[in-house]
Amino acid sequence: MSAARAPRVPVEERLFSLVLALLATEPGLTKSDILATVQGYRQKYSPNDDNTALERQFERDKDDIRELGVPLETLDDPAASGNNQMLRYRIPRGAYELPLDIAFSSEETALLTLAAMVWREGTLSGESRRALLKLRSLGGTATVPGLDYAPRIRSRDAAFEPLRDALDRGVLVRFPYLKPGESEARRREVAPFALIQHQGRWMVSCLEPDTGRRKTFLLSRIIGPVVITAIAVERPVDATAESALAALDEVWRTRTALIRVVAGSDAETRLTKRRSTVVRDDCLLEIHFSDEQIVADELASFGPEVTVLEPASVRDLVIARLRRLVAVHTEVRAAGGSHHG
Repeated sequence: MSAARAPRVPVEERLFSLVLALLATEPGLTKSDILATVQGYRQKYSPNDDNTALERQFERDKDDIRELGVPLETLDDPAASGNNQMLRYRIPRGAYELPLDIAFSSEETALLTLAAMVWREGTLSGESRRALLKLRSLGGTATVPGLDYAPRIRSRDAAFEPLRDALDRGVLVRFPYLKPGESEARRREVAPFALIQHQGRWMVSCLEPDTGRRKTFLLSRIIGPVVITAIAVERPVDATAESALAALDEVWRTRTALIRVVAGSDAETRLTKRRSTVVRDDCLLEIHFSDEQIVADELASFGPEVTVLEPASVRDLVIARLRRLVAVHTEVRAAGGSHHG
């Protein structure tokens, strides 16, 4: 089957299949092994044609699963040192499994397994099992264990399916979009041309029909129903998921924040491993980001473990979030005290 006629494989299924494949091999897999065998890549792979776009997709997927905390390792081939095509990738099972000091009771396991059943049946499909068998023939020996705990799967935003439907039809959509700092949502009328996942968040890249400008919207900020119109829009040839991701990557590359983290903290562990982070000294980090509001949410979640030094705009956003948190807790405590007065 040609790449052009390859069936659509959801991003989350491709990422899961990649993790499954890399867990199932001790010596690791080369990029060619992965592209030729793993669900989501093999449908578009051609051994005789140019696979540059597919290789770029794999590079982005590597970043995405690392952002999710998956310990992906890159191994150099001693017999071909320096040859990037011979690099091997794997996920060491011991570094990915639950720590030995964490265990669940039979009741807890039953509940968690029940919660995982929909994910298990929908994602660990026949395709995934067949891919695993094929990967074992490449040297993988590990088996897929029974589910002892439910993986953390973030459900799609409600806007995802109608946007994908509109994208397939090539028509305009309308939706209410609430930007950070604004009290009321504004109605947007745009033509979606790509649904993409960047840094673990779903976004839709669109064209504004009146201005011809390209904009990217976070699905989590679409706060109402997506209305699919019957107005067809001709999409430029270069309006692709690859171009949208390249634009976001460029924004990510150029925006940085300087932060100080507490030594040995969760913030130090997570932010040091964040893509493109530069460690200036033991506790001073330069991190990259694409959206000030998103990075402010992330940094504020670490509480006192992070101090933002610059830029001032990000520092102010983090301070504002922490002050709101203190205010909410103060109100809750005051309300609780008044009931006992």
